[in-house]
Amino acid sequence: MPANIVTIKRMDYNKPDFNGAVSAQIGAGMNYEEAREYLDQVSKGGSVLGLDNMRELLKRLGNPQDSLKFVHISGTNGKGSVLAYLSTVFKEAGYRTGRYISPTLFSYREKIQVNEKFIGREDLSRLTEKVKAAAEEMQNCAAGDPTIFEIETALAFLYFVEQKCDIVILETGLGGALDATNVITTPVMEVIASISMDHMEFLGDTLGKIAYQKAGIIKPDTSVVSAMQQPEAMEVICNVCRERDCTFQAVDPEQIKDISYGYEGQSFSYKNWENIKISLMGSYQIKNAVLALEAINALRKLGYDLKDRAVYQGMKKAIWKGRFTLISKDPVILMDGAHNPAAAEELVRSLKLYYAGKKFYYIFGMFRDKDYAQVIRLTAPMAEHIITVQTPGNPRALPAAELKEAVAEVNPSVEAAESLHMAVNQVMERIDSDSVVVIFGSLSFLGEAEMAVNRYKMEVND
Repeated sequence: MPANIVTIKRMDYNKPDFNGAVSAQIGAGMNYEEAREYLDQVSKGGSVLGLDNMRELLKRLGNPQDSLKFVHISGTNGKGSVLAYLSTVFKEAGYRTGRYISPTLFSYREKIQVNEKFIGREDLSRLTEKVKAAAEEMQNCAAGDPTIFEIETALAFLYFVEQKCDIVILETGLGGALDATNVITTPVMEVIASISMDHMEFLGDTLGKIAYQKAGIIKPDTSVVSAMQQPEAMEVICNVCRERDCTFQAVDPEQIKDISYGYEGQSFSYKNWENIKISLMGSYQIKNAVLALEAINALRKLGYDLKDRAVYQGMKKAIWKGRFTLISKDPVILMDGAHNPAAAEELVRSLKLYYAGKKFYYIFGMFRDKDYAQVIRLTAPMAEHIITVQTPGNPRALPAAELKEAVAEVNPSVEAAESLHMAVNQVMERIDSDSVVVIFGSLSFLGEAEMAVNRYKMEVND
């Protein structure tokens, strides 16, 4: 195995139970259900960090990515929100805008969007069959076994070319340098969101090492915009920019003024932008919005026609569910994807800011490979009661009973639920009008959690 490849988990795609079952389905062309079944099968193989498979797959597909222009976003926290702000602004400015995201909350097709519309079922089926054929060619020639993220990324590039996208807002999956999205060679800008300690087993055990991986998306002679980082991370980013002759601009926190927080809407001013309004909740969304504005200023210098009207409207219209999202007002229920200590700190800060004096009840689930002990230490002390769940459908999920034991070391008022549906029922029995329910710990189960809340409210109202 090449030295620049880091294996997370693999499966043997050459087993008859994999190739035989899938091949039998597509003789006459895939329908949507067959495409999803194929993609679900591939997803069982886990992920691999490295670019060789991705380059080979795209080569067999005609390198569609070379026909596109990208804003490429890496970082630990805030990537998705910055993507939402930028893609909405581009759309409002009249650009045909693709965006590629993960994870999704409600629909698989959320991953690939053009002008905020999900890829259609027929397009997904047709392009999946095309990518599958190229992947099988690689397997048969012993040229590599593409992973699910590589296949999905190839799908996205093919779709964006077909849709004649003017710009694609692209976020990395894991890391940066060895992330499948880093095969692109035509970025107009790289944006580095806030970097913190996460995925240490793959990216490194120091902030500097992690920052170096995140900065790995930076290409020579491009424009780079960064959030204000911790000194160790900022030094790494600046060094990479100097080595690659990039222009560099970082957010200036001292120029963030006139901040107004609120769960119905927030506003602030920054440099040349006065009274910017955003609809996303969370104290950290001000930081994400400022990073987007810094990127917009740099994009304007590159010649992109992002008029003031488009910027103001796009920033306000941007939606990004799962980040301190209010899903119910009566009772108050929030969901947040906080899955690492830095995000947990921001969650606690936002809860204290928006809901001071309230009683907090948690529905809490996390992956085993996350720093759940530190997330617990940060969040559990302020909760009246915590219900742990096992995030469904993922082998990385920490069992609810095991998570309960970890929580009990910090807050003894905790119980484990058998399912999300049961967790919602259990928490509703405890709360009153002065309570706030917070569902958090992973983005992977928030869509299902919201559906469980909606089912409960329908059952109560029947």
